[in-house]
Amino acid sequence: MNDFIADDDRERLHSQGLADFDALWTLPLEAVDEPNTERGGMSCVFRLELDGGAYYLKRQSNHLTRSLLRPGGEPTFAREFRNIQRYQQLGIPALQAAFFGERREGGERRAILVTRALDGWRDLDAWLKDWSGLPAERRQAILHACGMLARRLHEAGQMHGCFYPKHIFLREAEDGFQACLIDLEKTRPLWFGLRDRVKDLEPLLRRAPDWSEVDVRQLLAAYLGSAASGAEVDHWYKRLGARRRKKEKRG
Repeated sequence: MNDFIADDDRERLHSQGLADFDALWTLPLEAVDEPNTERGGMSCVFRLELDGGAYYLKRQSNHLTRSLLRPGGEPTFAREFRNIQRYQQLGIPALQAAFFGERREGGERRAILVTRALDGWRDLDAWLKDWSGLPAERRQAILHACGMLARRLHEAGQMHGCFYPKHIFLREAEDGFQACLIDLEKTRPLWFGLRDRVKDLEPLLRRAPDWSEVDVRQLLAAYLGSAASGAEVDHWYKRLGARRRKKEKRG
């Protein structure tokens, strides 16, 4: 079975003897968190530092997701890897894969996904912890970056499915902030147009309770490419607010 190795990471992995599924599977590392066993299998994440490069090595055993196209199931990393490739082809800023491979060992389905660490980036959750203490220009820059990220995502015809602060990573740049996405397992095409766009954006606003109406309007202005006080932003603000109240009422 052919494994994927990114051209930019091939030499580094080869030099460390890690351009190989079995070598990555047996490499002794300390997990960064508790193993995920929700699907009846195991999924675990490790940090890997190699010759000046940092990665996250993720290993799975019988941790499967099922769909109409794959009723027998497949490793969730296989789905995420396809989505990483799709985002790259569509020009949507997201995490980058360095290695992917899967194996069948008897009755066991194994998968490995190695992604480049986003060192130097912080997730939006971290920025939200001191939102009121940030200078106004930095808040505006963050909101603009998040709105533009959502715009690029949806203009490319994709719905993230977990557009939450912990999945949006930001890095300061000379002209503001850069933003990218992680956790692409649930992403899918925008099958239902406006309905899916609202469904994707609303959880972000619900998980950023410190954002004021002005903040939300600034994000929507970047997303829609219009004035924060315009009629289009008014319409979206009301529609997102109605969905948020409905979700909160359900608990």
